[in-house]
Amino acid sequence: MVTAEQPALSHLASSGRRRTSLRDVGLMVSAAGSTQTGAALGAHAFDAIGPAGVVAVRQLVAALVLLPLGRPAVRTMRWGQWWPTLMLAGVFAVMNQAVYTTIDRIGLALAITLEFLGPLAVALLASRTRRDLITATVTGAGVYVLVLPGPTSDLIGVGIGLFSAGCWAGYILLNRLVGSRLPGVQGTALATTISATGYLPVLVLLAASGRLTASAFGYAMAAGTLASVVPYTLDLIVLRSVSAQVFGIVMSAHPVLAALAGMVILGQVLAWHEWVGIAVIVVANVVTVGTRRSD
Repeated sequence: MVTAEQPALSHLASSGRRRTSLRDVGLMVSAAGSTQTGAALGAHAFDAIGPAGVVAVRQLVAALVLLPLGRPAVRTMRWGQWWPTLMLAGVFAVMNQAVYTTIDRIGLALAITLEFLGPLAVALLASRTRRDLITATVTGAGVYVLVLPGPTSDLIGVGIGLFSAGCWAGYILLNRLVGSRLPGVQGTALATTISATGYLPVLVLLAASGRLTASAFGYAMAAGTLASVVPYTLDLIVLRSVSAQVFGIVMSAHPVLAALAGMVILGQVLAWHEWVGIAVIVVANVVTVGTRRSD
């Protein structure tokens, strides 16, 4: 999946024109590829520990990485800083659970593409010009082609995927607020840690029932490392030299890379209409982000 921690780093990209090198593109694509590879490997643990177990391990790994980097000053935080951080922690917990549940029900590529609608919706609603209205209409058509609702469609899975997109949209808005009230990535680090703490009972129950096998834990750890640690580190490096606009455009590769990871690692082969739907949604995002000025 597109990790919740990644967009939080976009504040590092300051305004102004910048040159984007092949190295920068390579790092961004590598981060995206690592994210989707991690999500695909995490899916191998679903049978043993379920999506909740994978999320629990992944959140724990993310917290262990982010907390020492962010080092939030908890003792001096005011209520005006606490409440949006707590809300962000809740979004982390619900969004990640929704995404992994969607992956379990309808596959990696469709889940990530539906989740991708969240930031796209935020970008479109921020403007609401005639061009964006057309883009939103085209995106809606892309979603219909992607899903092609029918008697055999998993509409519950699609609904959870759309819910995860709404959660990501909420994350973006909350993260802006938290970022304006806490320096650096303190808010993200603290929110991730709170979310991981809330998932600890899941790990305890899984361990007590004997379901947290070495294999399942290994796959979940791989998901946490590849979908959090690696992309976080690479994005931290690249966002110091590229604009948020360029970063947003390259993020459009996530649904495509998710489809490839799903095919190679999980054997999830897409139908022609799913490829068409993904292409329409990706192009809509590129047009939306590419026609805006860098943040």
